[in-house]
Amino acid sequence: MKQPNPVQGYKVDKSTIINLEKGKIPPQATDLEEVVLGAMMIDKKGVDEVIDILSPDAFYKEAHKHIFEAIFKLFENSEPIDLLTVSSQLKKDQKLEVSGGDFYLISLTQRVSSSAHIEFHARIILQKYIQRSLIKISNEIIEEAYDETKDVFDLLDTAEAKLYEVTQGNVKKSTESAQSLVIQAKKKIEEMSNKEGMSGVASGFDKLDKLTSGWQPSDLIIVAARPGMGKTALTLTMARNVAVNTNTPVAFFSLEMSSVQLITRLISSETGLSSEKLRTGKLEKHEWEQLNVKVKTLEQAPLFIDDTPSLSIFDLRAKARRLASQYGIKMIMIDYLQLMTAGGSQKGGNREQEISMISRNLKALAKELSIPVIALSQLSRAVETRGGSKRPLLSDLRESGAIEQDADIVAFIYRPEYYKIDEWDDEERSPTEGQGEFIVAKHRNGGLENIRLKFIGHLGKFDNLDDFDTPFGAEFHSKMNDAANDNTFTPDKFPSASDAFGGPEDDGVPF
Repeated sequence: MKQPNPVQGYKVDKSTIINLEKGKIPPQATDLEEVVLGAMMIDKKGVDEVIDILSPDAFYKEAHKHIFEAIFKLFENSEPIDLLTVSSQLKKDQKLEVSGGDFYLISLTQRVSSSAHIEFHARIILQKYIQRSLIKISNEIIEEAYDETKDVFDLLDTAEAKLYEVTQGNVKKSTESAQSLVIQAKKKIEEMSNKEGMSGVASGFDKLDKLTSGWQPSDLIIVAARPGMGKTALTLTMARNVAVNTNTPVAFFSLEMSSVQLITRLISSETGLSSEKLRTGKLEKHEWEQLNVKVKTLEQAPLFIDDTPSLSIFDLRAKARRLASQYGIKMIMIDYLQLMTAGGSQKGGNREQEISMISRNLKALAKELSIPVIALSQLSRAVETRGGSKRPLLSDLRESGAIEQDADIVAFIYRPEYYKIDEWDDEERSPTEGQGEFIVAKHRNGGLENIRLKFIGHLGKFDNLDDFDTPFGAEFHSKMNDAANDNTFTPDKFPSASDAFGGPEDDGVPF
């Protein structure tokens, strides 16, 4: 007996039938992908225009990813790029068949006649890739937001980090091969050989910049000292040198002093007017003129100061990303590390764990933004109880050994004058008045050195010592020494007043 059809006798609800036309597919532009790949294979100019815009992941179709990878490999090896070389490279990679074979490559080249508008097309492909990335990240955030075990501040930090990566156009870099990294390193070395100056951000202190070649991208620099040594004065001087002298954007996070106090100290340093006069406002007429004229360079400097108290590492990272995105900051300074809080899920641990977490996150921030991060730190009281010169040691870093471990450079500020020590504890036996020492105690990528600096207390600033260490300047005394060591010394070789002071010559020795 024939069984009845179970569907018979039932009315079908057409509203439940899936209509594919109303469904959603990821943003894509496969037709433009074909045009761009075809243009790259027929015109070398097209390769040069888009090779640094696109990446294999930017292509929606898997076949197109493989073809672009083959073109990129040929470009890296400086080999010709055309239909035959791309086909050969795909064969080497064993991806020719999955890429559609030679017939598909030929069809791509037949779609275009030139590389006109290739950059415009490539940017549309990139936009579609960013849209797909945003959809992926949004789905991940939604899924994590439903997870009750996740800390909301950690979730916010993760979400913002992922979105920042998208804005930078490099969604989570994958593992890179040695070959790719060697090519990048060689390219950077070549760029540096053709570039005048230094590879990093210049601090404005000549001997220090010679040692470090400037503060390097991705480095965490810890500058530590006891209270009263001039930590804020030194970093403010650096921030001023970077922002004013080289017009490089700098962010200064002050957890101890207000932004107005900091800018007042900078005005004092810039104008030569004492902080006391600026605080009271009792200025002579010529001092007001001096203030108005010299402060203009500071007004135009790309220096950004944030004085949020008890700033958490989470807030710092969020603010730093925004500053990097909006203003392109090239260096971050933090005054000082022990005043920061962990925030988020790290609350409740002991202080040493918090400081360890903060220092790790500062290093991660330096790497993420690829800029140097300078953080000030307090030293323990063990320095005060030590006999002798009281020079600080790495073991004096307060609250956590993780600071020393995470930092690329650890430096100390030491002023013997603060401890009423009249002479330096070295062979020179020179006076310590108005001098400080920048002690590089750890340098992951370079040497160690103790660098003498001039400390100008009433202006709250440091400067190069070479300009102040002798009555007539270093250049004058250098000429004196050269003349004295010359066997053919004659009176006419004696440096004149113009050598000493840059003014007109006078008879005899200047006094």
